[in-house]
This record gives sequence, structure tokens and C-alpha cells, in this order.
Amino acid sequence: MDEDSRIVSLAEVPDDGTFLFTVRDGFDTKEALIVELSDAVVAFENYCPHWTDVRLDKGSGATVRNGELVCEKHGATFESDSGLCNFGPCEGAVLEEVAITTEDGDIYLTDDRYEFENQGPSGDHDLSSRGRIGFSGN
Repeated sequence: MDEDSRIVSLAEVPDDGTFLFTVRDGFDTKEALIVELSDAVVAFENYCPHWTDVRLDKGSGATVRNGELVCEKHGATFESDSGLCNFGPCEGAVLEEVAITTEDGDIYLTDDRYEFENQGPSGDHDLSSRGRIGFSGN
């Protein structure tokens, strides 16, 4: 495998969470999340299909509860192996998969659409839990 496409060591992916990384598609960057399954790893783009400008996580990777990814904004849950939303406002939608592979204990980006950019988030984000609707009475 090409060292430029190496994302992280498999040992660094949390058992009860996800590992956040950034990819580049030409000039644009996107974030993705690695999830370790019992027999493999998968990666998904880091956005909720309900509102595609909403990240699944709050900056360091998404919550995994009972083996499912959880959208921090909407509470939607996604099957970790397939990305299928099985509860929430986007029920039936599927997270966009990012192709990765493991070799000799390391995880590599193999998706032809992207180049590996960096570990962690793509930049500064407002990670507050503010809702989209204001409740100030105005």
C-alpha cells in the first residue's frame, strides 16, 4: 500500500466509537468516520442524510451506542456495517461509504474519489448543540 494513503493503525480505532479523518476531492475536503466491526472496518462520510450540512459527530468522532452510529444532532441511528438509518428523521437513508482496506495492521484509503488529507477534522467548526430553530420568541 502507498504510505500517502495510510490513515491510521487499526489499534488506534476505538472499540466503542469512531476514528475521524479528512479526505480531499480536488479542492474540497470532506470528513469520514472509521468504524471497527467484529471482522472488518468500514468508513462513512461524516454527515447526516437528514440535513447534509450536519455532521454526525461533535468533532472527535461519532458516538456508537449498542453497535450503531448516532447522529449527535437528530438522534438518528445507523447500522454500523451498512450505514442504513434504522431510526430517526432520515429512516431508510444510507450513509455514503468511503472505501478503505486493512493491511499489516494499518488502515488505508482505497477510494478513487479521494486523497487522504489528515487525521481529525477538516477545520474549525461550530460544534455547539445549537438547533436550527430559534426559541427566543422573535
